[in-house]
Amino acid sequence: MDRRTFLAAATGTTASVTTPFVGAPPQVGTSDVIRLRSGLDTLMAVDRSRGGHEGLERAALAGAAEALAKQKQGATQRIRLRLFSVAADYTATAAWSAIDARQLDRASDLLGHALRMAGMAQDSVAELQVWNLYAILANHQEQYAEAVDAAYAAQGTTIARRSPFFGSLAHARTAVGHATLGDRQAALRSLGHAQEALSKADTTEPIPSWIAFYGPGELMGLTSIVRDRIGDFPQAEAASHQAMAMIPNEFRRNRALATTRLALAQLHQGDVDQACATATAVFSLMSGHPIPGRMRLLLGDFYRDLITLGPDASISREWGDRYRSEWSRL
Repeated sequence: MDRRTFLAAATGTTASVTTPFVGAPPQVGTSDVIRLRSGLDTLMAVDRSRGGHEGLERAALAGAAEALAKQKQGATQRIRLRLFSVAADYTATAAWSAIDARQLDRASDLLGHALRMAGMAQDSVAELQVWNLYAILANHQEQYAEAVDAAYAAQGTTIARRSPFFGSLAHARTAVGHATLGDRQAALRSLGHAQEALSKADTTEPIPSWIAFYGPGELMGLTSIVRDRIGDFPQAEAASHQAMAMIPNEFRRNRALATTRLALAQLHQGDVDQACATATAVFSLMSGHPIPGRMRLLLGDFYRDLITLGPDASISREWGDRYRSEWSRL
């Protein structure tokens, strides 16, 4: 995907220059929006490597507060809408950090605020971002039907209907929801829609930094989840291998998640030794940073399945020792 600055397409890159009147209130303009967007891009770069954590959430909320403060400083209506949009993006980023850190109640409150600001900004991209996160959150809260409903809401946003790229993510999220509910045909149908839409996406289309993670590699990662949940374990393993081959190295957290999914797919086929070796690689991938709560939960799922399938195997005991050691370190 062309990673040109999203704001350049939304606002242009040149602010008009005017001479302020003496005593006039400070003017808020495009340069302020660009600066705030740049700060958001910086936070998303941290998320790609480390994942969600308290410091990232605090920084995102500080960015949202600054955007809302600027919004009150006499800006034009056009700039006010853009600042609401920035505030929505920062708040959604804080919510995402809370989800990744498994602070689910806090994430729910933040998403409510983000959705309100996205509506006030009349920003369908921000609305899709929030509904996508609502779908993820509902899945973690084991409210699986609500996760599907949120994914359908994402599909219904203007940007998802207009842009195949954004629409692909919404369809992929819907596929995960259907798979979790055990609806095989609906899951595969939504997955097919996601793949078709992504194949039609304009690769020169400017995108915001929050969705830069999405592309062929991430879709393969989501495909692995869908296939694993409907019992297609060999296909899940193949999709995970494809995801690992395509997810850029800078997305270290996502690569670690894809590695864990690969280990699960191998384990569910009875290949205990290979699965343990694959899962151990996650600790190396995340070396130097605490493992986010969402990934810790997934590793916990792996360990639970491991001791179910091979409770007496020496490799299972060895991996369990490593898992407990890493857990106590975090």
